Amino acid sequence: MTQTTATVFFGNIARAILAQHAPPDLRRAIVLLPNHHVVQPLAQALARTANLPALLLPQMLTLNEWTQSIPLAGAIVPDTCRAATLYQALRARRWFQDADLWGIARELLALLDELTQHRVALPQNEADFLAQLEAAYQARRNVAMQFEARVVHELWYAMNASGELDAARAQQQRLAQLAQQADAPLYVLVASSLAMPEVRFLEAYAERAPVTIFDLREMGAQQHAVPDAALRAPHRHLREQATHLREHHPHAALTTRLRLFGAHGLEQEAHAAEVQVRRWLLAGKKNIAIVAQDRLVARRVRALLERAEVLVSDETGWTLSTLSVSTLLMRWLDALQSDFYHQDLLDLLKSPFIFADQNPGERKQVVYQLEQLVRKHGVASHLQAFLDLAQGEAGMQTALVRLRQAAEVLGKSSTTLSGWLHALNASLSILGVVQGLAADAAGAQLLQALQTWQQELAADPTRFSRTEWRHWLAQQLDANTFSDKSIDSPVRLTSLAATRWRSFDAVLLLGADATHLPGTDNGSMWFNDAVRATLGLPTREAHLARQRDDLLALLAMNDTVLATWQESKCGEPNLLSPYLEMLRALHELAYGDDLAERELGALLQSAHVRSADSALPDAAAMPTPSVPQSLIPQRISASGYNSLVACPYQYYARHMLRLNELDEVREGVEKRDYGEWVHAILHRFHQRFPLLDAHAGKVLDEALHSISNEVFAPAVKHDYLARAWLLRWQQAIPAYLDAQLKSEAEGWHYQNGEVPFELPLTPELMLHGRIDRVDARDRASKVLDYKMMDALRLHNKLKEPGEDVQLACYAHVYEADEAAFISIEKDKVIQIAPPHDLPQLAQANIARLTAVFAQIRDGAAMPAHGVDEACAYCEMRGLCRKAEWA
Repeated sequence: MTQTTATVFFGNIARAILAQHAPPDLRRAIVLLPNHHVVQPLAQALARTANLPALLLPQMLTLNEWTQSIPLAGAIVPDTCRAATLYQALRARRWFQDADLWGIARELLALLDELTQHRVALPQNEADFLAQLEAAYQARRNVAMQFEARVVHELWYAMNASGELDAARAQQQRLAQLAQQADAPLYVLVASSLAMPEVRFLEAYAERAPVTIFDLREMGAQQHAVPDAALRAPHRHLREQATHLREHHPHAALTTRLRLFGAHGLEQEAHAAEVQVRRWLLAGKKNIAIVAQDRLVARRVRALLERAEVLVSDETGWTLSTLSVSTLLMRWLDALQSDFYHQDLLDLLKSPFIFADQNPGERKQVVYQLEQLVRKHGVASHLQAFLDLAQGEAGMQTALVRLRQAAEVLGKSSTTLSGWLHALNASLSILGVVQGLAADAAGAQLLQALQTWQQELAADPTRFSRTEWRHWLAQQLDANTFSDKSIDSPVRLTSLAATRWRSFDAVLLLGADATHLPGTDNGSMWFNDAVRATLGLPTREAHLARQRDDLLALLAMNDTVLATWQESKCGEPNLLSPYLEMLRALHELAYGDDLAERELGALLQSAHVRSADSALPDAAAMPTPSVPQSLIPQRISASGYNSLVACPYQYYARHMLRLNELDEVREGVEKRDYGEWVHAILHRFHQRFPLLDAHAGKVLDEALHSISNEVFAPAVKHDYLARAWLLRWQQAIPAYLDAQLKSEAEGWHYQNGEVPFELPLTPELMLHGRIDRVDARDRASKVLDYKMMDALRLHNKLKEPGEDVQLACYAHVYEADEAAFISIEKDKVIQIAPPHDLPQLAQANIARLTAVFAQIRDGAAMPAHGVDEACAYCEMRGLCRKAEWA
């Protein structure tokens, strides 16, 4: 059986340990590992090498786990308390006006911890520290430099004045105690340069007990010359290196170990990754790592794999702020802040975690009913307005009352962070959210985190406003992660740093471009690299070197690696990682192979062609659905008939599938509001004055203005822009009165308004609707419909017989002799009548309607053949995908 590279490495380590200890008892030895995943392969190597029936293994653990086992005399001040103290100091000094003080506090806290970890002692005098910065920056002191020196120096001594034990100092004390207690041989597995605190610890430990370091960089360099030559010796001439490799390492080619795939865009990279993972699974590989340098691509790959029923175990986790459980918290706080703005309220109520103590079906029904009422009546905000709207609906009233009770708990203007968290928990209990979160893994972790923060901050007396607390909470949710431990899968998503000393059957390195490899360390707003080097802090160079070493370790430990990147983004070239670019160039010069993965590219191209050949005709065709009998409506309005004429598919989607867009809550006045108000005004006016000629013009004018003011009053009260629409209508009042008096002079008089109707056309179809107005002259009748649009548009609508069916339908229902639109636009009021024989037009439209429905019942298709004008504002355009096939 062929040994893997990782097996060889662990075998060498096992032999070195066994040479220093007499088996079977190795418990005296201590082995420090980079992560717990290394325990199993090292234990197997020790057992295999010792070749004994039983073996007592050495203590194998990480440095952090080891230090946490050391007790301390004093309590550690949590970072939450330190951040609150630092925030208070920044707020009191007013150094950063209108800035994100919580973000600045977090940055400063990280810097202060670095100074502690690396034993940096700042000068006692601020002027001396400024001189130190001036020398490091190699620039004359200026206002910015003086400010930076003052902030760091003053806060450093302010935070250290209390002498409290923070996490960084606790770690120092524990490392010191471990070094002082050293009495057992220590073996350390490293893959990159150790941080200075770790170096100091090992030096102190080595003074009392033997320390052996197994450096993967040295072990890997002996067996994998190409990566080491490309990345650790870039100063040598490339051709010189290639010649050296050919002559001294003729069998070191990476052809079977590493391949590179350049994709054209995110989707192709994700698809390539999904296909390759499935190929590996079919080949029998049971331990596959997806190393995510680009998290955006990783999310897409995960979605594609889960669609193919391949679960992915995510070791990296997700920040709490991105999870639905945290979204619920923010929606609740958004609703409070916005006085229950309808969108925030509905988003909150649609969460599966709220009112978890109720029957899910009943809760969903309450939310649905409330949304329908809100959209129907246009209530935009205010909890009391929603309570008034839900009068008589017990379920809705109960839910809204609970919201009011929970809001009262969080009604304070300021309190301590612990007080805010206590109030938040109380409000969530009232809303039944605690029960819902407790039943969810991520929710349970969130509840635990909230409780922990509350306990940590219980002694902090600093008061914070609601806004300050919200910013703090958002930062806390951003800083904590959740990892789903319930998924057991052969495919795991991990990070490059987490692969140290780990071996997999296959590795997929995602997002291996110059932007993500090496990735940024997100830097710090304090000090550049020159100053950090002067102070003895890690620089960006150390961060880049660590990533390079992690990449080399990955290549050394694994025999099958595919690195993917997007060769082009948005039509622009996108460079491969400089590490892999150097490796590819050297490998091509030395062995004539550029490491390009061509088989996968050909496979993807073949799959794309097959998919396109099979799917293109269907995807590119106009949709022409046939309608099941159960979906054919038995009622149709004039507007529905207009939709059917404009585009059968539009009618099918709107009125048969009932995919109409929900009514939007109108927060501002729109033209359709204006139309509804004018309809209401004219209906009230004509009910009061059915015959205008019997009254003085001044009386009519004053009455119409008075009714108009009454109808517009509620809107004007809430929205001053409604006054502009009122003035627009008042501008048309003289013209309307003149037009109506002219109509009466011709013998027509008002008979009725807002007339509802239902007319059976066939046993299976009824026409229904409402006629704006009916006028009479002797025995003749005329149906009228108010339109707030110019006369030319209405002329065009009626030009072709059967294009607009509204007047024809009304004329048929009322057996009217005449029909017309009344165009009301600014100071012009004009009647627009169809230019065709009205009875004949009405009869023809009704005959067409009944014939079309008969054809639909016989299985006729409903094609999407609407003209561009009908499609311009059609909400079903995305469903029929006309842009794809037109």
